[in-house]
Amino acid sequence: MQILGIGSRINHKEHGKGVVTNVTSQHYWVTFMDSGLETIAIDSDFEIIESLEGEVDSISFSEVEQSLIQILRKWSDISSVTPIADKWKGGSIVLKPGDANLSEKEIPMDTFFHKIVMVRDRVRVMEQKINSNSKLHDQEKIDLQQYITRIYGSLTTFNVLFKNQSDQFVGAKSK
Repeated sequence: MQILGIGSRINHKEHGKGVVTNVTSQHYWVTFMDSGLETIAIDSDFEIIESLEGEVDSISFSEVEQSLIQILRKWSDISSVTPIADKWKGGSIVLKPGDANLSEKEIPMDTFFHKIVMVRDRVRVMEQKINSNSKLHDQEKIDLQQYITRIYGSLTTFNVLFKNQSDQFVGAKSK
């Protein structure tokens, strides 16, 4: 099967005459004279009026988007959407001082949870940077990794706030 390049002209049974304006791995984007921009499958039934060869983008926009999302998740400190457990939604944390003359501090649970997630994500980024740093000796990496594991262990108290277990902190695992 011949892949048409951008600028190729076709005649489609339903849409009439049009020009290929974009090509992905599975579709042609065609601007038709009568119906405007339409996406049709590469193996659709149409007549080729004029075939142009050229470089064809064999990867779709959504494939590029998914790749970019994976890269950003791996290498940035941008946090993904981490849901709070349903029982804590709309709740608050009240910090009550031991001195009765001092006032309480109330913090919305969503605000507190967001800060916990930011700490988790930043520790993860720090861990990635340590592991990818070629200037550190192996023993230094091991030592820093142990500190990070202890940080995660200290934060396991907050696991009760997370809706999904996969989002929770994990410290040192017993063998």
